[in-house]
Amino acid sequence: MPAATAPHRTPPLTWDVFCHVVDNLGDIGVCWRLCADLAARGQRVRLWIDEPGALRWMAPGALEGRVHGVRVLPWTTPLAPGLLAQLPLADVWIETFGCHPPPQAREHWAAALAAGERHPVWINLEYMSAQPYVERSHGLPSLVSSGPLRGVGKWFFYPGFSASTGGLLREPDLPVRQAAFDAAAWLASKGLPNAKRPRASLFCYEPVALPAVLQQAGADTASDWLVTAGRAGDAVGAAQAQGLDTGHARLHRLPRLTQRDYDHLLWACELNFVRGEDSLVRALWAGQPLVWQIYPQHDDAHHAKLEAFLDWLRAPASLRAFHRAWNGMELLADPIWPGWTVLESWRACVQAARARLLAQPDLVSQLLQFVAEKR
Repeated sequence: MPAATAPHRTPPLTWDVFCHVVDNLGDIGVCWRLCADLAARGQRVRLWIDEPGALRWMAPGALEGRVHGVRVLPWTTPLAPGLLAQLPLADVWIETFGCHPPPQAREHWAAALAAGERHPVWINLEYMSAQPYVERSHGLPSLVSSGPLRGVGKWFFYPGFSASTGGLLREPDLPVRQAAFDAAAWLASKGLPNAKRPRASLFCYEPVALPAVLQQAGADTASDWLVTAGRAGDAVGAAQAQGLDTGHARLHRLPRLTQRDYDHLLWACELNFVRGEDSLVRALWAGQPLVWQIYPQHDDAHHAKLEAFLDWLRAPASLRAFHRAWNGMELLADPIWPGWTVLESWRACVQAARARLLAQPDLVSQLLQFVAEKR
C-alpha cells in the first residue's frame, strides 16, 4: 500500500465553506469530507449548509459540534439575526459547485472589506471531471461583476484526475486505515454474510439495466449484493415488485451508513456500483472493480463526461461496454452481465489508476498550498 500523503504545514486559518444541498447526497458528502479533512490538518472550518439533516447519520456528532475544528452553521433565508456580527471574517471563502453565498453574507463582507479588513481568498470549488476544460480552467481568476462585492476577485478550483488539476479528496491516513481494515470483522459487526462468494455493493439511481443485471448475475453463480438505503434500495424494491427473480444473487438491505462505514463497504466488496462524485472517488481509493452511474443531465452532456473518465481510466472494452449499458447510453445487450471472471481485468485497470492518483497531491494539500500562495 502506498504511503499516505504528508499533511501540508500551514498556519491555521478560518474557512467558510458554503454548501447548497440540491439532491442525492453528493454535494453534502463532498463538503463534509472537505471540511473534516481541513479540520484534521489543523484548520478552523465553518460549514454553512441549508439542509443539514443528512449529517445526522453521515457524520454523527457534526451538528452537535462534536467534530473538532468544524462548526456547522444554518444557511437560512434570511440568515439568523446577528449571526454574522458574531463571527470574525474568514481567511478563506469556498463556494461549492457554483452555489452563491447568501446576499446578507456578501453585504456583510463588503462592509468589512470597506472598513479595512484583509481580503479573504475566495474560491469557487467546481465539479470534478476528466474533460480537457478542467485543466484549462483550474486556477483561473474571475472578478465579481455585480452586487456589493463587485470587482472582488475569486479563483476557480477544479478537482480532477491529472497533475494539472486540483486532485481528489484523500485523507492523509486513508492508505494506513485501508491496510489495517478487517473485512470479516466489519461484515460481522453489521450482520452481513462473510461467505466465500463474491460480494457487490449497490449504490445507484434507477438504471434501466438494473433488473437484467441482477437476474443475469443470479443465474451466474452464488453472490451477495449489499444494497444501500435510499434510491438504490427503492429501485431494487420496484424491480422485485415487478417479479424480479435474482436466483443465486442474494440481496441484503443496508441501513444508512456513516461516511467511514461507506468506505468500509467498498473495501469489503469485490465489485462496487457507485454514483455521482463522492462515491466514485471513494471507489477509486478502494481499488476494487467499479461501475459508475454518472448523474444524468437532460441534454446528455454527462455522456461526454463519462467517456472522458473511461478514457482516463484506460478502461478495457468490457468495462466500457458495461458502463454504457448501465448509464443508458446504448441499447441493452444480451447478456449485459459480463460474469465475475472478467473482474480481474477490471481490478487491474482500477488499481493502476489508483496508483497514478496516489502519485499526485490530494485536493486538500493542493488547496492549502493554493491559499498560501494567494494570501
